Amino acid sequence: MLNAGKLAGRTLFITGASRGIGKAIAVKAARDGANIVIAAKTAEPHPKLPGTIYTAAKEVEDAGGKCLPCVVDIQHEDQVKSAVEEAVKAFGGIDILINNASAISLTGTLETPMKRYDLMNNINTRGTYMVSRTCIPYLKESNNPHILNLSPPLSMQSKWFRGHVAYSIAKYGMSMCVLGMADEFQSDGIAVNALWPRTAIWTAAMNMLGGGEDALRKQCRTPDIIADAAYAILTKDSRSYTGNFAMDEDVLKEAGVTDLDQYACELGHDLLPDFFLPDEDPVAVRKKMEQAGSKPASSGAAGNQVAKVFESIQGLLGETYVASTKAVYQFELKGDEAGQWYLDLKNGAGSAGSGTPPEGSPDVTMRMDSVDFVKMFKGELKPTAAFMSGKLKMDGDLMKAMKLESLMKNIPPAKL
Repeated sequence: MLNAGKLAGRTLFITGASRGIGKAIAVKAARDGANIVIAAKTAEPHPKLPGTIYTAAKEVEDAGGKCLPCVVDIQHEDQVKSAVEEAVKAFGGIDILINNASAISLTGTLETPMKRYDLMNNINTRGTYMVSRTCIPYLKESNNPHILNLSPPLSMQSKWFRGHVAYSIAKYGMSMCVLGMADEFQSDGIAVNALWPRTAIWTAAMNMLGGGEDALRKQCRTPDIIADAAYAILTKDSRSYTGNFAMDEDVLKEAGVTDLDQYACELGHDLLPDFFLPDEDPVAVRKKMEQAGSKPASSGAAGNQVAKVFESIQGLLGETYVASTKAVYQFELKGDEAGQWYLDLKNGAGSAGSGTPPEGSPDVTMRMDSVDFVKMFKGELKPTAAFMSGKLKMDGDLMKAMKLESLMKNIPPAKL
């Protein structure tokens, strides 16, 4: 997606742009010669996440744009108003608002304290609403004003809520702002749209949440795909393109981009689907993964295969896995080998066996047919395909569930 100079001289106010997707959009626009306001709270280096508003500002200016870094916690209205006023003073107005800042915690209801609930809703929903409200008077003065929220298409199905109700509420709140504001401000010529990735995007935050797993990175795309898709949207006529819940792939294909491999972190790997995809996508993802090597589940007895899986797991247990995983898993199996099994990778050197965990409650509970369970540990059914197709149902901490995949890969198929 080549730059065409269409954003030259235009001013973008981007929340959470010190790193990741927000920064990628900023740098993309800067190549046109745009003015960028980086509104984020990272003024000092984070112990685990690289980048500050000042390092991001340098990248913007090196790319050819002008940048105003502002220390802003979008939970605080006074800081938002101050940053918007600074932006108008520095650049004469605001043409585009990118609501990118977001907080995430993929935890269940009982595992999500109110402090975490408040953080996600204050940043995601309230922050998006407040920053939009503050910028709209200035956007009305622009000749092609846009608001773009990094939020998912609205799909009110329980599968997108169970397991992480608080996060879903907060993220969908951003999308509801699109739904309402697009209609409310259409007569003012302000476009309000949402953009969402079809696959997982590899960022520093994703790296931290995923425990630095290289296998996870290989199944992701770079933030450049979002930046290019955002560019395509922001260069459209605001009066004719509004109220859309766009997917990055669809936007780029419409813009004539045919090579999506350029966005892969590493070629030759299945891509991990993102959350909140439209209804038809789980089926499409399952077919794609089966074509790439995953085999569909079939009926038939598993014999004593489940027990063999746990025997193999027991041979791999040790403090190394416990230190890197720190989670307890409960497996509720149905079918020919129905029963309960557990895997403790939190206590001591770890343990596994039938029944329930001997120490504490599980962090993750997985429910599936025993045949599919064996196939998953043999590598014949990928966990992502199983989850998206409904063969695997989960409760608890999704990030800890993802860590289990590294253990699966270390079990020699011959032992199963």
